[in-house]
Amino acid sequence: MAEQEVKLLGAGTSPFVHRVKVALELKGIPYEYIQEDVFNKSSLLLKYNPVFKKIPVLVHNQKPISESLVILEYIDETWKHNPMFPQDAHEKAMARFWAKFIDDKVTTAIRGVLTTEGVQQQENEKHAMEALQVIEGELKGKKFFGGESIGFVDIVMGGITLWLEALEEAAGVKIHDPEKYPSIDKWMQNFAHLPVIKESLPQRDILLQYFRKGRQISLALAAGK
Repeated sequence: MAEQEVKLLGAGTSPFVHRVKVALELKGIPYEYIQEDVFNKSSLLLKYNPVFKKIPVLVHNQKPISESLVILEYIDETWKHNPMFPQDAHEKAMARFWAKFIDDKVTTAIRGVLTTEGVQQQENEKHAMEALQVIEGELKGKKFFGGESIGFVDIVMGGITLWLEALEEAAGVKIHDPEKYPSIDKWMQNFAHLPVIKESLPQRDILLQYFRKGRQISLALAAGK
């Protein structure tokens, strides 16, 4: 059994931090949560993640681990109970594949929608919808990605629940259409209503304020202001 001296550096507005919170809660791992200001990074964050200088950072027995996907794998390998990954080698590889697809295609495109405008924003919106169409096909007929219970890919995909709705309003776009993506819509409902998820979701108003501020900063930087 691993020693449980665990700290998490994060912010409630981050879907990547939420991934780690959900994993720790599912495993029943006690941890100290350290709130970070993403617009004013602390010396502690810079100490524990000097390369990327961003959240989340998990600190286990004073050893830091960065990047949410890496952290999730570390948690699952360190605390073996309530596994997030499937046990079959091929299924585990496919879970990694879909997690990478979500971050490379879905998350990147949606972030681009928030931080751009005009033609570039429309192009990012198109890429996001194309990626969601692929996810729609993968989820068809499933309650969760792995079947009947929440797993690694569901946790990775969780950021399109409350976060996507707030981001759409902040950016003035509409990406998710329940009629176009019925399987995703059903998955979102199943995911968001799990007690471990409901208890850890941030308030919508706080998310909206965060996205609006982030969009203003991104557009100002792009304009050289």
